Amino acid sequence: MPKRAGRAFRLECHEVLESTSTLLKQRGEAGEAEGLAIQALRQSAGRGRQGRGWDSPAGNLYLSVLLRPAVPLRDAPQWSFVAALAVQETLSALLPEAAKPALKWPNDVLIKGAKVAGILVETGIAPSHALDWICIGIGVNIASKPNLPDRATACLAEYLPQPPAPETLAATLLHNLAQWHDLRLAQGFDPIRDAWLRRGPAMGAPVSVKRDGALLEGAFAGLSPEGGLMLAKDSEVQLILAGEII
Repeated sequence: MPKRAGRAFRLECHEVLESTSTLLKQRGEAGEAEGLAIQALRQSAGRGRQGRGWDSPAGNLYLSVLLRPAVPLRDAPQWSFVAALAVQETLSALLPEAAKPALKWPNDVLIKGAKVAGILVETGIAPSHALDWICIGIGVNIASKPNLPDRATACLAEYLPQPPAPETLAATLLHNLAQWHDLRLAQGFDPIRDAWLRRGPAMGAPVSVKRDGALLEGAFAGLSPEGGLMLAKDSEVQLILAGEII
């Protein structure tokens, strides 16, 4: 991506928190300025998407970032793609070519099909019903990975003899996030979408999506201009705005 000056984040690092996103959202509701980043070396009640817990032992990255972009509320989900690109870029610079990370719609980062990082985007709404703030929660498996019954997982220690410390990874990730964030504000979602597509599944790859308890199957047909998943089946293309690829 083009190199940009980017903004500076104010990083707070805590030994242990219930959840970095819980504290960050409290600060956002209290009027904290954009750019606060909160890191915990451990979490006692980490959260993932769809109400899942996020296993949070020491040695992995747990980071949440507060943003207040002047964009319509409907554009807030686009910041999951912004964050995913920052994570993918950060990990790509560390990993060998054979383990280059790929992106999974809407917000996971994979190594050889196994989840190494996840992103949770939450929003605050102003009394005027406009977007007030965005909280981006990011978890990266560095030293260890959880054993999950429904998906393969990975960690950086499987591929790196000396994986980075969480504090080091956080600093690099925040630098990259600032650049992708500024690119989105300056040029809109198109360059973010294009960059994501270069790192996502191949066109025509088989896709199964769980949505509202139903399973939809088809072929990957790209992203809509807003970031929705395009699912092709029987010569038709369906737009999916929310769901989980399984």
